Amino acid sequence: MRTRAMVLALLLHVFLLTGAAHAQAPVLPAVKPEQVGLSSERLGQLSAVLKADVDKGVIPGATLLVARQGKIAWFEAIGARDPASRAPMTKDAIFRIYSMTKPITSLAVMMLVEEGKVALSDPVSKHIPQLGGLKVGVEKPGAGGPTLELEPARREMTIQDLLRHTSGLTYGLFGSGLVKRAYLEAKVWEDYPSNAELVERLAKLPLMHQPGVTWEYSHSTDVLGRVVEAVSGRTLGEFLTARIFTPLGMTDTAFYVPALAKQARIAEPFANDRVIGTNAELNDPRVVQKWESGGGGLVSTTMDYARFAQMLLNGGSLNGKRLVTPKTIAYMTADHLGAGVGSGPGPGYGFGLGFGVRKDTGMAPWPGTVGDYHWGGAAGTYFWVDPKEALFVVYMMQSPKQRVAARTVLRNMIYGAVDKAAR
Repeated sequence: MRTRAMVLALLLHVFLLTGAAHAQAPVLPAVKPEQVGLSSERLGQLSAVLKADVDKGVIPGATLLVARQGKIAWFEAIGARDPASRAPMTKDAIFRIYSMTKPITSLAVMMLVEEGKVALSDPVSKHIPQLGGLKVGVEKPGAGGPTLELEPARREMTIQDLLRHTSGLTYGLFGSGLVKRAYLEAKVWEDYPSNAELVERLAKLPLMHQPGVTWEYSHSTDVLGRVVEAVSGRTLGEFLTARIFTPLGMTDTAFYVPALAKQARIAEPFANDRVIGTNAELNDPRVVQKWESGGGGLVSTTMDYARFAQMLLNGGSLNGKRLVTPKTIAYMTADHLGAGVGSGPGPGYGFGLGFGVRKDTGMAPWPGTVGDYHWGGAAGTYFWVDPKEALFVVYMMQSPKQRVAARTVLRNMIYGAVDKAAR
C-alpha cells in the first residue's frame, strides 16, 4: 500500500508539473511567415536593419514580434538587454512600457462601464469630487510678457474626456506655456505619489483647455486609474492583476519588479539616453513606489503584451477568457474626436478610448489600414493592431531618442512584408 501511495503521489506530481507547463505554454503558435501571407525574406531584411542599428550604437537592443491570423510569424531578440553589462537581449526581457499602459487602464474602465458602475457621460467629479469646479488657465499678453488668468470651465470633464484626452489636463513635459510651467513647478508626480495624492495636486492646478475642446496628451489616464480605484475599492494594481493580467496569463506585467529573480531581465537604455520630455528620466522599476500610474507605470514583456494585443484582435477574449464584448472593443477603437478638437496624435489619425485610430489610408507618413490602432511608450516600446489584416506587432526597446524613427521603419517594412491578403 505504501509503495502504491508513493507511485500515485509521483504520478500526481508529474501531472501537476505537466499541467503547469501546459498552462504557461504560448497562447499563439509559431509558424513560418509564408503560412500567414508574410515574406520571410522581407521580415529578415527588417531584422537586418535593427541589427545594423545595434552595431552602429543607435539602439542597445530590441525584441520584435509579428503575429497574423492568431499565429506568431516572427519573434526575435536582437542586441543587448543591458548595454552596460553587455548581457544579450532575450525574448523574456522586461521593459518599461510607459504609455502602452494607457490601453490597459482604458480597458479596465470599460470593464466597469459594461458592469454599469461607470458611464462615459459621468462627470469625473461624480467619482473624484476634487476634480469638480476647476478653472481654465488662459494666457493674456502683458507688458512684461504673457500672464495667466483663470476662467471657469464651461462644463465639467467627463469619463469620456479622460479616455480620449479632451479633459483639459496636460502633462507639462511636452511643449511650453504657462499652465505647463505650473505643472512642472508643482512637481505633481516627481516623488511618485499615490493616485489619490496625484489627483489632489492636479485639482489645485488650472486646466490647459476647456473640457471637450482640444486633444491634449495628458495625465488623463492617470486620473482614470484613480477612478478605477474609487469605483472598485481596490488599488489599480490589484484590479489590473485580478481582472486583466491573470486571466490573460500576463505573468510579468506589473507596476514594479521587486522580485530579485526577475530584476536581471529588465532591459536598460544607454547611459546617455534616459531622458523623456522636459528633464524626466526613466524610472528604476526595481524600486517600489506608491504611484501606480495608469497612464505610464507598467512594465511588461513582449509575449505578455502580445497576449493583450491578441485579446483585442479577438474582440475582447483570449483562450476562453472574455474580458469585454466585441462591441466594446469596436467602440474603443473608433474615433472619438471628430472635427474641431485639434490634430489628435498625427495626420490620418483620430483617437479612440486609449488608442490612436487610423481614419485615412493616406495622410499618415507610414502605411496602414483604415481602422488600425496603436500606441507607444516614451522609452521606445510600440504596438499596433490591424483588424482588417488580422495582424498585430509588438516592438520593445529602451531608447527614448529613437522611439519615433523606429515606428516609421517598422510600419514601412512590415507592411512591405505582407504578400497576401488576410483570410
